[in-house]
Amino acid sequence: MPSSIPTFDNLTLDPTGPPGNAWGLFGPKNELGMLNLLTPEVVKRAASEEIRDGVRISLDLPLNRLSHPSFNRKPFVQELYNKAPRIVNDDTLTFNTQASTQWDGFRHYGNQTHGCYFNGHTLDELKESRVIGIDAWSNTGGIVGRGILIDYASWAQRNSIPLTPFRTSTIPLSSIQQIIAETQLAPRPGDILFIRTGFTEAYNKLSVEEEAALAARPTPDFAGVENGEKTLRWLWGNQFAAIASDTPSFEPAPLYRPDQGVGHEVTLHQWCLSGWGMPIGEYFDLEELARYCMEKGRWSFFLSSVPLKVPGGVASPPNAVAIL
Repeated sequence: MPSSIPTFDNLTLDPTGPPGNAWGLFGPKNELGMLNLLTPEVVKRAASEEIRDGVRISLDLPLNRLSHPSFNRKPFVQELYNKAPRIVNDDTLTFNTQASTQWDGFRHYGNQTHGCYFNGHTLDELKESRVIGIDAWSNTGGIVGRGILIDYASWAQRNSIPLTPFRTSTIPLSSIQQIIAETQLAPRPGDILFIRTGFTEAYNKLSVEEEAALAARPTPDFAGVENGEKTLRWLWGNQFAAIASDTPSFEPAPLYRPDQGVGHEVTLHQWCLSGWGMPIGEYFDLEELARYCMEKGRWSFFLSSVPLKVPGGVASPPNAVAIL
């Protein structure tokens, strides 16, 4: 760990890299990025303070929940093999690691201008080695610490703000900050941020035909958290270890919309994944967690998430459990 984390204005640690990069902050060969903030002391404190009721809530959607994934991704397939004459079965699973609940790893989204990934690794390096694979997270115990939930969907409904999960629309940072103030949350370095936007609730109301039509649209239009410098400053200033939501892309999709002045240089995916090494979670199932948090009037919890140990993996189901 460095003696201190630089301010947002003091980023671009590697002058050969893109603006705002934190390359080398935890060492030139480090593969954990902001997950380094999950120190033994941080995890111990989270466990001692957050596990009170012994209630466990899964945050993963079923792997086959999205029978028609967006972004041209193939759906989950399971094949069962009976090993007759024995009464024994095996099964084989085939799935895109981003077609249901997932963590985006550092191999997923690179800097589009510089043509490289976190800590400056090139595509050739990724093909020739397992560097910055998602297995590095699992090898060190996964994403485990204090999670905090921002229930934007419930807040918006109470304040008569329309939810538009299937349109390219923005959830303002100011609304997120207002919810944090109202719930008296105090983010701490190493927290894992979760934002419930209402996507899962809306998606669960669709018919099979509507799900298929949604995935077949010319562009994957979805709501998400506000892009831009304000949000980036806020994320970095709070020193989150990872960020996640129930949406397909965290920020509004499509990510790249030059006709609307949204270029790669402002997208959270590019800054967080390739610039900082901050994991992004998508499609998280936050429905039951939100109900429990509302009932108890508490919005923090202990999170245990251990991705698949795939050497050189790009993304993974989170295998995430909230423990309260």
